[in-house]
Amino acid sequence: MLYTKDKYLAPFKNVIVRRNKKLKAKKEEIAGKRGKLSKAINNHIYYGVHQEGDFIYFREWAPNAKEIYVIGDFNGWSKDIEFRMSKLANGNWELKVAPERIRHKDLFKFLVIWEGGEGERLPAYATRCVQNPATKDFAAQIWFPENPYKWEHKRAPKVENPLIYEVHIGMSSEEYEVASFKSFTENVLPRIADLGYNTIQVMALQEHPYYGSFGYQVSNFFALSSRFGTPEEFKNLVDTAHGLGIAVIMDIVHSHAVKNENEGLSKLDGTTTTYFHPGDKGDHPAWGTRCFDYGKNETLYFLLSNCKYWMQEFNLDGFRFDGITSMLYWDHGLGKCFTGYPDYFDGNTDEDALVYLGLANILIKEIHKDAFTIAEDMSGMPGLAAPVKEGGFGFDYRMSMGVPDHWIKWIKELSDQNWNVCDIWWQLTNKRADEKTISYAECHDQAMVGDKTIIFRLIDAKMYTHMSLDMPDFTVDRGIALHKMIRLVTLATSGNGYLTFMGNEFGHPEWIDFPREGNDWSHKHARRQWSLADSPFLRYHKLLNFDKEMVHLFAENKILAAPPVSVYNDEQKQVLIMERGGFLFVFNFSPTNSYTDYQVQVAPGEYKVVLDSDWAEFNGFERNKRDQRHFTMEDSKLTLYIPSRSAFVLKNVNK
Repeated sequence: MLYTKDKYLAPFKNVIVRRNKKLKAKKEEIAGKRGKLSKAINNHIYYGVHQEGDFIYFREWAPNAKEIYVIGDFNGWSKDIEFRMSKLANGNWELKVAPERIRHKDLFKFLVIWEGGEGERLPAYATRCVQNPATKDFAAQIWFPENPYKWEHKRAPKVENPLIYEVHIGMSSEEYEVASFKSFTENVLPRIADLGYNTIQVMALQEHPYYGSFGYQVSNFFALSSRFGTPEEFKNLVDTAHGLGIAVIMDIVHSHAVKNENEGLSKLDGTTTTYFHPGDKGDHPAWGTRCFDYGKNETLYFLLSNCKYWMQEFNLDGFRFDGITSMLYWDHGLGKCFTGYPDYFDGNTDEDALVYLGLANILIKEIHKDAFTIAEDMSGMPGLAAPVKEGGFGFDYRMSMGVPDHWIKWIKELSDQNWNVCDIWWQLTNKRADEKTISYAECHDQAMVGDKTIIFRLIDAKMYTHMSLDMPDFTVDRGIALHKMIRLVTLATSGNGYLTFMGNEFGHPEWIDFPREGNDWSHKHARRQWSLADSPFLRYHKLLNFDKEMVHLFAENKILAAPPVSVYNDEQKQVLIMERGGFLFVFNFSPTNSYTDYQVQVAPGEYKVVLDSDWAEFNGFERNKRDQRHFTMEDSKLTLYIPSRSAFVLKNVNK
């Protein structure tokens, strides 16, 4: 159990046990004593729009409604008595329609009437919603394609150590446009496969009214965002990725919902409490969104069905759960530092949210045993990524969210001469031993408008003037060198996996800023300039070359399967040396000092360099001979030349 593996959790044993019992009791309540959640959770099959036998059924749960009409293309958008839903028990409503009345791609809404008011609403379980280009409002859409998609490939092989390429479909094109699933499949997927990543994490898939929210203010939880294409086109993307051996996970948002009433769940039946907390507790003070009531069975069934729907409908390999910190605490973790274990057990935790997350993880594994889940939690809640049987809540991995913050701090606050390799080692490896983690130097968060990517912090304005290979520049040389070193040391010290955001691997210039009123609705910063990385005259492709070789080295040798081991940290000389998976990693962060005849004690044998950030194809200076062989002496010491501001990896050829 958690409290036996970590003695500092022992004082909180009773709370851990109580939470675990609460999770197991809720599972038993839903699935029966020995039943499976995957069989009990099927709301998405009942609610929404379905063809069953000789009829098409519209169903909704709206307990406060007095009347509900289905209005759409099929009845001239009129309040037609023939399309009035019948009230069933427990707040459920149903309409049965002959199939010849409904056509594929028909648009529709619900007209919901409640005591003292009425409003047009989209079904909570709508699986497709489309936006009117002129009015900007959304309508649900009937989606009964004549030729359903036929899968060609099985899911990707089980991913033991995720190497994740985080993507946003809409900004994946170089054109000034919202890119499509089709263009991503044709143009970006081959790049990812070539780079060697084994997983893509797709953002912004759930429908969201405001494109600039990056997909984080969801209105329609079961609807694939239509701005990127059709469900069949996304299925083809997933299928193609699987054919390339790449797993596909989804960035799923169950931490909050958009407040919009015309598109979302808010006031679906005239009340704010169908799926959310009442009063102030139901409003997120920082995000301006609605907060789910995870203690309500209808909410649990809705969200769990949502997980099952995405897994089964689109053959996904797992999820990254966004914004978990906001879910876990009644104060949403706002302004808290989480400096000690009491912070996780002081009564501020929404234990119903914990139970939901545990149920979701159980359900996902029942659907696909090799699926994996990642928790995005800033608080460090112990047990999130521990098995349920050990008192945890079942995530496979958690994000090492402090790592990018440390890189920003070191770059912003310290001169190069003051980078402390002991501190770097400690901060990059300071992770719970009993939980798996995903490390990253930067993700999309660090690239958002108002922030800066690592490459921009290092090079700044010279990104615009000195990235040509025929324009030597000290600032750019420094930035290129550190960009490579930061990525290599972050990957080498990672817990169990690694992530990068698309384009950042080659130092994509500038920031991310979606079309909005403040930038005259421009797509300039909501795209990826792949041509920069493809140009043989610019330095970007040198960074791309390094990332490709680095990722392939780790993937092909399963380096992350072994833990990182510190060999030697030379604080004075700024040299960090570590071993992992049979490879020796040597980093010299000194900006000016190169070291000859540098000795380090290692396993005896013959060593060869397999990757060097200083190679010419990576925009380096070739200060070490490529074919140089290194032999340990009688005392098992290896003698090396370590150039300034560079890193290289050696392999013991005797192993």
